[in-house]
Amino acid sequence: MKNELCNLLKNYLDELDINEIENLLEMPTQNELGDYSFPCFSLAKKLHKSPNIIAENLKQNIEKSLDKTLFENVNATGGYLNFFINKEYYINKVLKDALDEDFGKSNIGMGKTICIDYSSPNIAKNFHVGHLRTTIIGNSLYNIYSKQGYNVVRINHLGDWGTQFGKLIVAYKNWSSKELVEKNGIAELLRIYVMFHDEAESNPNLMDEARAWFVKMENKDKEALEIWKWFYDISIIEFNRIYKLLDVEFDYNTGESFYLDKLQAVVYELEEKNLLVQSQGAKIVDLDKYCMPPCLITKSDGSSIYAVRDIATILYRKNTFKFDKCIYVTGMEQMLYFSQVFKVIELMGYSFYNNLIHIPYGLVYLEGAKLSTRDGNIVYAEEILNEAIKRALLTIEEKNPSLADKENVAKSVGVGAIIFNDLINTIIKNVDFTWDRVLNYNGATGPYVQYTCARAKSVLRKSNINIDNISFNAKNLTDANSYELVKLISQYPQVINESANKYEPHFIARYALLLAQTFNKFYHEYSIINADEEVKNSRLVLTYITQKVINDAMSLLGIKCPEEM
Repeated sequence: MKNELCNLLKNYLDELDINEIENLLEMPTQNELGDYSFPCFSLAKKLHKSPNIIAENLKQNIEKSLDKTLFENVNATGGYLNFFINKEYYINKVLKDALDEDFGKSNIGMGKTICIDYSSPNIAKNFHVGHLRTTIIGNSLYNIYSKQGYNVVRINHLGDWGTQFGKLIVAYKNWSSKELVEKNGIAELLRIYVMFHDEAESNPNLMDEARAWFVKMENKDKEALEIWKWFYDISIIEFNRIYKLLDVEFDYNTGESFYLDKLQAVVYELEEKNLLVQSQGAKIVDLDKYCMPPCLITKSDGSSIYAVRDIATILYRKNTFKFDKCIYVTGMEQMLYFSQVFKVIELMGYSFYNNLIHIPYGLVYLEGAKLSTRDGNIVYAEEILNEAIKRALLTIEEKNPSLADKENVAKSVGVGAIIFNDLINTIIKNVDFTWDRVLNYNGATGPYVQYTCARAKSVLRKSNINIDNISFNAKNLTDANSYELVKLISQYPQVINESANKYEPHFIARYALLLAQTFNKFYHEYSIINADEEVKNSRLVLTYITQKVINDAMSLLGIKCPEEM
């Protein structure tokens, strides 16, 4: 319908191309203003006429050739040209499209590859809520781009290398034991890591010992690598438990250590291209002319640092996956760092630097308090997920104790509540976990959307229909509430495209919420099962499609909608 309208308008607007017309078209929020509006204000200067006169002239010309099978009417009001779609034609078209199992899918990304680097927790440290954010956002982006036909490579770039492991080895040898680590896992590693920093304040020699152990690791010292690998294996077990809760998988769990044999080639290339500068014994790329601090490549003791490992990673991914885009989902505090790394890639002469995308996200708060490891105000991902599941189960026990499969429903609701709370706003915005809001069944929350979907599924079960064997009559769905629902359903593919183009899952989260709210208005306004047969069937088809689209939209966020709640 939008394409038809753009082509129609183009016949009378030589001043604009099709894309400009499409970008100007609006969908009014009030049905009485039409289904589509074309604002004429931007044409006023070009045509030396008022928007009102332009709209009226366009209306007089267009209504002569208006296809009544598509459009019922066109009028001009306040500088806008308003189009009213032939409702029955439109409803038939939308619902038939939406009944297709591939509704919302596209082939925009066919033959193209996107790498997404997300989650990326640090080995030997607890998986905290910051890592929960990158995991949730990255997983949703994976779902969205897969829906568009892209080949999406999911990469968990583990923080498994660096001086911190030298610190851990020193701490382990001084204040721990094999028995304690095996018994307490990451909790013990975190305890001794914190202890190292406390002790290092009064004993600076500990830092020298840590650096020496990291140099041993880089030189492939057997003892150093055995301890490191032990800590690595313990951490992976912990991380996998959280990924299972989130139902998240990766194609590659390749951390920084995977790229160690590729670092020297990067250093040689930087030297050959005259990009490396000596600075106090270290090697840097000077970025002063780009108003950025220098990018440190190797330390004065010759050991590697993050940047050179990330540059090697980018070159490996480009050569291996031939990506069209490589997306990094990390906290906004790393914006400068990624600007530096991407600038170095550009200076090395690689034209694909423009296809390196950093997606920053905001901070995490709990009940209004900023989370900080240093201040001791930290909540780990597993704790917050389990707490959400526990609270969801308590609500089920209180409101629907006879519900089948309560534990799995509680998991879907609890985990879904955390995910939805994260994705309902733009990702750069800070997230505040307030339990009463996150798990509210009546607010702008995941449980509210899931409950609405379950309500629609309940209606379908009670009707005992086979959707393949019933038909609908569009004239039964031309009332305001039904038509509003149909119009929203029609927007689903466009919402997916907007989320993909802007790297923002929140468009889908807000769409799912609006669709749920609109369905509830429809549900409360009309009888569905007890209506006349033809009306009943038409409303059941609309109900079926609504729950289908809500279910699909929530799945793009990484949320499951239970059959019953």
